[in-house]
Amino acid sequence: MNNIKVNSSPDATWQKMCQAAKKVQGFHEISDHMEAGGVAAAVLSESGKIYTGVCVDTACTLGVCAERNALFNMITNGETKILRVLAVMSDGKNGVPCGACREFMVQMMEKDYQNVEVMMDYESNKGELTPEWWL
Repeated sequence: MNNIKVNSSPDATWQKMCQAAKKVQGFHEISDHMEAGGVAAAVLSESGKIYTGVCVDTACTLGVCAERNALFNMITNGETKILRVLAVMSDGKNGVPCGACREFMVQMMEKDYQNVEVMMDYESNKGELTPEWWL
């Protein structure tokens, strides 16, 4: 069963994560067949460091979501434990990770994925632990 956390306002860590994601966000065309930056994400690792990434969209579906890009950044820097995930969509509002990103996180933290908190709605500060995951 999913645990839901609802607060009256985002805590300081969520605010830092949102600012970090917005800082790297910025749509730009890389080529006629590739664009990036429409969506940005921030991941909070166990060490307390915030890692960011942007989506990379390609005509041939070989792109990557912002959340997985941020997770790749975290892994590249030697960390493998996720505490929180936040994504900022092109309209400036937050969104939730897609199924591929959720599956990646579950496989990455197979024994502890239940403790990952995902920001579902930044405006109302609704975060959910493991939203609708299959395990």
